[in-house]
Amino acid sequence: MTASPDFVAHCLELLSALGRPRSRRMFGGHGVYVDECFIALVSGQQLFLKTDELNRQAFEQAGCLPFAFVAASGQRTVMSYWSAPDEAMDSAALMLPWARLAMAAALRAAHARAQPAAARGKSRRSR
Repeated sequence: MTASPDFVAHCLELLSALGRPRSRRMFGGHGVYVDECFIALVSGQQLFLKTDELNRQAFEQAGCLPFAFVAASGQRTVMSYWSAPDEAMDSAALMLPWARLAMAAALRAAHARAQPAAARGKSRRSR
């Protein structure tokens, strides 16, 4: 389901306390980046924030739901993005703690991806 341009703009405004958010169309929705970190998805009229094992419980306790889709093969895939709490959609101030959780998860994911690359570089230099 495609997000309306007004809703995407609203989501970017809510996340602006973190930095300069930008969106990019992808997979029928939008990906949201802040400082080049992929922190959120917009699908339909719903904002989904990046989660991981360290912050997912906060989203669960707030009654949020994971982003999931059904692939062409019929397989249901659940991603590491959870809906923002309803009350957080009202203002940037209410969104800020949730946005910070998403940014922290995105930074941890980026760091984890960089570690194997750094290790490969070291092994090549030590030859």
